[in-house]
Amino acid sequence: MSATTGSTTRTVFRAEGFSCPSCVTKIEKQVGRLPGVQDVSVKFASSRVEVDHDPAVATAEQIVAAIAKAGYTAAPSAF
Repeated sequence: MSATTGSTTRTVFRAEGFSCPSCVTKIEKQVGRLPGVQDVSVKFASSRVEVDHDPAVATAEQIVAAIAKAGYTAAPSAF
């Protein structure tokens, strides 16, 4: 998949280690700080993290690293 600068894509990640709703805020803050991230939506019940980002600026690997910095394990997911 190729992306041009200035484009936005939505990537869905599966995260592990959620134990309380405050986990959502920690992840949203960490990922939201990344340049190129427009929106972060954490679904507590399904352990999904949906991120709208410019893949030329904020890569999936950088987003996974930001989620890890918040204390959780995550990986890109197809659903």
